[in-house]
Amino acid sequence: MKERNAPFVLLVNPWIHDFAAYDFWARPLGLLYLASVLRRHKLRVGYLDCLDRFHPAAAPADPHARCGRGPYHKTPIARPAALAHLPRRYSRYGIEPGWLQQDLARMPAPDLVMVTSMMTYWYPGVRETIRHLRDRFPHAPVVLGGIYASLCRQHALDCCGADQVVGGPGEPQVLALVAEYTGADIEASFDPTDLDSIPYPALDLQRCIPFVPILTSRGCPYDCAYCASGFLEPRRRVRDPVAVLEEMRYWHARYGVRDFVFYDDALLVDAPRLAFPLFEGICRRGLKLRLHTPNAVHVREISPRMARLMMRAGFETLRLGLETAAFGERERLDRKVTAKEFARAVENLRAAGFRKEQVGAYLLAGLPGQSREEILRSIETVRQSGITPVIAHYTPIPHTALWPAAVRASRYDLAADPLFCNNAIAPCQPEEFSWEALSALKQRAAR
Repeated sequence: MKERNAPFVLLVNPWIHDFAAYDFWARPLGLLYLASVLRRHKLRVGYLDCLDRFHPAAAPADPHARCGRGPYHKTPIARPAALAHLPRRYSRYGIEPGWLQQDLARMPAPDLVMVTSMMTYWYPGVRETIRHLRDRFPHAPVVLGGIYASLCRQHALDCCGADQVVGGPGEPQVLALVAEYTGADIEASFDPTDLDSIPYPALDLQRCIPFVPILTSRGCPYDCAYCASGFLEPRRRVRDPVAVLEEMRYWHARYGVRDFVFYDDALLVDAPRLAFPLFEGICRRGLKLRLHTPNAVHVREISPRMARLMMRAGFETLRLGLETAAFGERERLDRKVTAKEFARAVENLRAAGFRKEQVGAYLLAGLPGQSREEILRSIETVRQSGITPVIAHYTPIPHTALWPAAVRASRYDLAADPLFCNNAIAPCQPEEFSWEALSALKQRAAR
C-alpha cells in the first residue's frame, strides 16, 4: 500500500464536561498506542486532543512546570438537566470549540474517525465532540472506544452519535475496523496479545512531551469490589522488563524526558519477574529519572528491599492503594492489605528515605454505607503513620462487585444515567452534596 493512497484515520481525545478536572499526568495512552499501530501499517494518521493544554491559541503554559501537570483551560457551561439542582459550577474542560473547528478545517476529510472515552459521567463531552466532528465531516464514519464505551456500551450507542461502539483493548480490533470502513486489507505485523510487540505510543503527536506514561503490564490479579480492572482487562499481561527499560531509555535519549508515570494497575506484583529487574536496570544504567505512580501501588509488596530500590531508581511521587484503614471491615472491598502490612510498608519507605510529602495513601470516601467517622479515622491512621492521606472520592462503576450496593445506596437512579455516578456529587451518600462537608474533609486530610 502506498502511503499517499492509504486511508486517513483521525484519532480524537474528547472534551471533559464536569464540575472539576485537572491534568494529573493524564494522556490518552490507548489512543496513542492505536496511532502507533496505524502508522506502523503505513496508514495516514491525524490526531486531535481536545484537552490540549499547550494549544497555540491557549495561554502559554510551561510544559515542565510541576513535571507536566497543570489546570486545563475551562469554559463554564450549563449543567445537564439531571444535575441542575446542584450548587456547583459546571464546565467544559479543554480547548475552545472555535479552536477545534479551526483545527478540523485544516485537515483533509478522514476515511475513519476514532474517538476515545474515559470516565462514564464524562459522556456529554464525548457527545459534543462527536457532534462537531459530524458537522465538519458528515460522511466520515465515527467509532467510539475507551473506558466509557466498554462499561456502558448501550448507553454510548444511544447517546453519543457514533456509528459503532467497541469495548475492550483497541489493538486487537483496530486494523479490522479500518478494513470494515475503508476496505483496506492490512495484514497485522504485530501480535496484540504480546505487549512488547506493540510499537511505542505515538507521543510525538502531542505538542510537547513533558513526561512519558509507561505501562509495564495490563490487568490486575486482585479482584477489588470497587474496581473495573478485571472487566476491562480480564487477563494480566506483563512486559519484559528489558523492553520497558529500552523504551524509557528511548524517550530519555531522544526527547530528554526525565519524568515517567507508571499507569499500571499492579506495578509491584510479581516483583522478581518485573519490578526488581526494571528498577535495578534503571540504577545500573545510571539513568537520572523522576518516577511517579498516580495509579497507586500495592502496599503488601513494599519490602525493605523494594523500598530501598525504589528510592535509588528515582521514585518521587508514590501513591499507596490503601482505600480504608478500617481493616476489620474491609473484606467487602478487597483483601490486598492488612494493618500490619500497611504499618510495615510505611516503615520500610521511611527507612529508605522517602519523605511524608512524597508518599500518599489513597482513602476512598463516599462508599455505600460508609460513615463520615470511618473516613476521619482512616485519615488519622494514615497521618499518624507519617505519610499523607489522599482522599479519593468513590465513583460507582458498572460491572464491579460493589455496583449493586451502590445502586441500592444511591439517592439517584445510577443505572438510568452515568451522570449520577459522578464522584463530585457523592452519589452513594444519603445527604445531598454540600460545600461544607467537602471542605471539612479536605481540611482534615490537609492538616
